[in-house]
Amino acid sequence: MLHGVKKWVVVSAAAAAFSLAVIAAVAPPAPPGAMANQRAHESARAQGLSVSADVSDVAVTRDKYDASPGIQTLSVSATNYDWAKLILLDGNWPITTGNVTVIVRWMRQENGPPNWWNRNNPLNNGLGSGGGGGTGSYPSLVMAAKMVAVNLHRPLFAPIAAGLAASASPQAIAQAIWASPWSSSHYANGAHWSEAPVPIVKAPPSAW
Repeated sequence: MLHGVKKWVVVSAAAAAFSLAVIAAVAPPAPPGAMANQRAHESARAQGLSVSADVSDVAVTRDKYDASPGIQTLSVSATNYDWAKLILLDGNWPITTGNVTVIVRWMRQENGPPNWWNRNNPLNNGLGSGGGGGTGSYPSLVMAAKMVAVNLHRPLFAPIAAGLAASASPQAIAQAIWASPWSSSHYANGAHWSEAPVPIVKAPPSAW
């Protein structure tokens, strides 16, 4: 019986020692002021950025977005300048001031501005108009612009198309027009060509 008591005492002592070891392994909670000290330490080491008042402003370049006019928009505005833009749109050429300028000047040489939409064929184009010499007509100005673009893309008029594609000067493109077979007179090599401003004239809705 005494031997059993000794064993129980030994086991109890071992259990007590194990409990003390577990308790010792658990870290005690931080003192109440420790967290405050930690926050103060982090605040003291916080990074900041200051900019001198002498630093000048920097200009920022932002992308620009442009919209090309469509057939419907140009048809509503319906001027000779809009028809020139329609040719450029159909031909996939840049719609620039120079390109528009040379086309409206060209239109003036073929049909005067007051009735530039004459026979719905402002440039007296013979391709697809039923008049080989440019005396034919088209059902609409929209079709007329498309056929001008088709004609100018032919090898026969390649120098004109190249000038429009490169947004060359109106004078350079005009010279290509004079040299081409578009007009049998070649506009007297420029003598019958005016560089005066072309008035803006709107065509009747029925022409479009």
